Amino acid sequence: MNEDERSRLWNEYAKSRKAEIRERLIIEYAGLVKVVAGRLNMYLGYAVEQDDLIGYGSFGLIDAIDKFDCTKGVKFETYASLRIRGSIIDHIRKMDWIPRTLRQRQKKMDQAYQKIEFETGRSATDEEVAKELEISVSELEQWRGQMKITNLVSLDEFFEQGSELKEQSNLSSHFQQPEIVMEKQELKRELEEVLETLTENEKKVIALYYYEELTLKEISHILEVSESRVSQLHTKALQKMKKKLGNIDIY
Repeated sequence: MNEDERSRLWNEYAKSRKAEIRERLIIEYAGLVKVVAGRLNMYLGYAVEQDDLIGYGSFGLIDAIDKFDCTKGVKFETYASLRIRGSIIDHIRKMDWIPRTLRQRQKKMDQAYQKIEFETGRSATDEEVAKELEISVSELEQWRGQMKITNLVSLDEFFEQGSELKEQSNLSSHFQQPEIVMEKQELKRELEEVLETLTENEKKVIALYYYEELTLKEISHILEVSESRVSQLHTKALQKMKKKLGNIDIY
């Protein structure tokens, strides 16, 4: 279906709200759910089945179709991607299957980073954190891998805030409420500050993954490093950002 056909379908649905047209729109954009779920699955790995992610994301697609206003000049794919991602994260959050031991490890890692950086006045190295935790560097990497979902859910809530502000701005008139402007400015300031705490490669990974929406494999080609190295940089960056932005209670 080309853009003109999609536009006609949206206009028809806006006028009639017929169930059969809604079904056609769901089928037409089902591939978008697979794309968003695929990107998250590359990050989460074995933790959640991709079919489950697609199922969770489908609720977001349906919600996006029901709430989308085609007269506002916003591209549906952009609007829906936010809803799909949000739906997937919400379902992961509600599963509440993160083991107590994993939560304890996250707390220990955060405390170790804070202690070392307070004492040295600089970013902690892997060797220093591993020594503080009385584990090997390889074990520390394993711990980081296990923290992927907790970091994703926590940080996503912060990014979600930015998305909601952006969405409110795009879907409103040219006049923005003062409080919205202030919140956007504060959000931008906080992000700028926390990005300065990252290494250059960590900044690139965050920018390419969250803003350019590239996969870890695509980023590995750009940075000319292995995909596992990109994953390590990504996890380290998330841990730093989560700590600087504040710990969000997701349990």
